[in-house]
Amino acid sequence: MALLDILKGKKRKADDKLKRPSKGVFKQSEKKEVSALPEQKGETEKKPKQKQGESLLASRVLLSPHITEKSAISGEGGAYVFRVATSSNKIMIKRAIEEFYGLKPRKISITNIPAKRRISRGKVGTKPGFKKAVVYLKKGDTIDIS
Repeated sequence: MALLDILKGKKRKADDKLKRPSKGVFKQSEKKEVSALPEQKGETEKKPKQKQGESLLASRVLLSPHITEKSAISGEGGAYVFRVATSSNKIMIKRAIEEFYGLKPRKISITNIPAKRRISRGKVGTKPGFKKAVVYLKKGDTIDIS
């Protein structure tokens, strides 16, 4: 294995010599492109207007409703299940629900679903894992998931 590493190292060094120009050798056009950055003093970026019920946080955190037989039954009792981003936490999910649906959750529980190994037609593959959140609402509050 050490012999292969040595050969790879030599090949990389040869490729690097071809790609990198020596110090101080730049074309005049390259210098102009780098130094000629447009100055935008006083200008602010315009943010796109958001419709009611849409928010950037909600679109990044809440990926989709997780619709299964079990989640449909729990939805009748005021618990709704969502697939959420793997980097999200309870606070982010709570804020996203408040912004997107205008409802304040009573409780949130999060579950990480691990990746699973599947075999189909003799080939091994993996089913990706995900993170899901169960959002409990107060009595009388409902979310229309359709």
